[in-house]
Amino acid sequence: MRPRPFFLWFFLPSLAAAVLLVAALGEIAQYAFRVFTPGSLEVGGFTLDNFARLARPIYLSVLGDTLLISLATSLFTLLLSYPVAYAMVRAKSDFLRSLIMLLAVTPLFTGEIVRTYAWILVLGSNGFVNTVLKSAGLIGAPLGLLYTRFGVIVALVQFSMPVMIIILATALAHVDRNCERAAANLGAGPAQVFRHVTLPLTLPGVVSGTVVIFAWTMSAFSTPQLIGGGKVLMISNLVYLQGLSSFNFPFAAVLSLLALAVAMGSLGSMHPFVSRLELKAAIN
Repeated sequence: MRPRPFFLWFFLPSLAAAVLLVAALGEIAQYAFRVFTPGSLEVGGFTLDNFARLARPIYLSVLGDTLLISLATSLFTLLLSYPVAYAMVRAKSDFLRSLIMLLAVTPLFTGEIVRTYAWILVLGSNGFVNTVLKSAGLIGAPLGLLYTRFGVIVALVQFSMPVMIIILATALAHVDRNCERAAANLGAGPAQVFRHVTLPLTLPGVVSGTVVIFAWTMSAFSTPQLIGGGKVLMISNLVYLQGLSSFNFPFAAVLSLLALAVAMGSLGSMHPFVSRLELKAAIN
């Protein structure tokens, strides 16, 4: 079969993007094995000391915080987004369905920096949350919500919810309602129908959304940079400090490769667990 001419025009941009990505990763990889020269932008010869430096407690702590924040963000985003996606898909009124969708995706139309500064105003010592709690007499002194892991996770969850809602809504829209009706006709209550029919059928969307948000959060920069205020560091922030503040490009390259390896390794290790979960749900 003779290939159609327009296929080549669609393929070339993807190929060019792939080549640029591989070239960029190759450049980062070669920097990781070079000697850092203090006070100079030039790098030295071959070395493995940059990788040995990763064993220091401070860098292990940043890696642990990155994994913890990414995992917590993906789980809380899933828990908060599923009811919204369910209501959006199952709403009987077209107006209500459109309204929920509009409210869900509106945060995507605002810049990340704008949303981050909005959360600074909400979580600050004199921000919205502390002002309301003090006015209600529930607290005597402001709560330390800003510059904490909690504050970073809250902001990241809000940023991630629109994407998760879209993914979950797509999965829910593909659920065959006849399966739910059949379970209800056999005597299952609403909770049983959801647990044994709806949730198992939407597991691919649940897994996809969780994986996407986890990987997305692993590379978060501006939110932990501003909400964390330098007290909560993630790998991206550490790469910035090493590369653009200290000009230690070799170690910044090592940290970049580490973040990529951890993200890919974590996603790969989830596959056997997800397969067993889906098989168990299908059997039940």
